[in-house]
Amino acid sequence: MTILLLAGSPSIPSRSTRLLHHIGEKLALQGHRYSRLHVLDLPAQALLQADYNNADIKLAKAQVEQAEAVIVATPVYKAAYSGVLKAFLDLLPQDGLAGKLVLPIATGGSQSHMLALDYALRPVLSALAAKHILPSIYATEAQVQWAADKGLTLDPAIAQRVADAVENLSTNLLTLRSSSATAFTPVPFSQVRCSV
Repeated sequence: MTILLLAGSPSIPSRSTRLLHHIGEKLALQGHRYSRLHVLDLPAQALLQADYNNADIKLAKAQVEQAEAVIVATPVYKAAYSGVLKAFLDLLPQDGLAGKLVLPIATGGSQSHMLALDYALRPVLSALAAKHILPSIYATEAQVQWAADKGLTLDPAIAQRVADAVENLSTNLLTLRSSSATAFTPVPFSQVRCSV
């Protein structure tokens, strides 16, 4: 089982995707495996026409299904998460995130759009039956800087939020794994044997 890094940006490269990959690398340092899914790589026609039978869409949905945790990254446009991410989430079944930990992250032009995670994205993730939605990370463009020579530079406050999120996700994953390891399969009463 892995963590799925779900990039919902309509452009490559993007701040939200770079932040997402940075979080993935931090999780890998703690021994977690992750896979990547960039919604932009999916066929646009299949996304827009909700083609559930498209092979690429089926494969993407299988990645979500197989993940223990999903980190969803999106830029915020006009006070909402990206349309390409919405198109993909609409293709997931009603319980598409059942039993999964979800960490929403977003980037935007200013702090004015910070609540888009709470009033736009979080209700959709909840409607998809996520087991637990972790505290989100929102960063402005000024807080997530990229330079070819330096790589990704995070504002100290965002770096701390990332560290907290990685720790929180790691702890919750360990709890989830240990609880599923101790779970047992119920035995039908007709199969119970008693010796008297």
